[in-house]
Amino acid sequence: MRRRRGGLIRGVARTAVVVGTASAVAGGVQHHQQQKYAEQDAQAQQEADAAAYQQQMAAMQAQQAAAATASAAAPAGTPDLTAQLMQLGQLKSQGILNDEEFQAAKAKLLG
Repeated sequence: MRRRRGGLIRGVARTAVVVGTASAVAGGVQHHQQQKYAEQDAQAQQEADAAAYQQQMAAMQAQQAAAATASAAAPAGTPDLTAQLMQLGQLKSQGILNDEEFQAAKAKLLG
């Protein structure tokens, strides 16, 4: 009878070792999978952030292009009205323009 007890105790001990080993291996595999999924999530988040950044940059470039187009549409070479009127006044005071020429040029500028 002692043999059966010894065999029974050994069997229980062996089963405990097998179960403990299986549990440890399963825990290790689970931990590895969690790390793998966390890395994949982090990479996906980085890719999403990069895509959002690129969209923002494209939108900013589009706004800058639109602003450049709008400023290019305005005549760049025309001096402002005040400067032109001052120039006419100087020409009149220097005697280059008479009163009639001054009034005509002034009316033309003022529209």
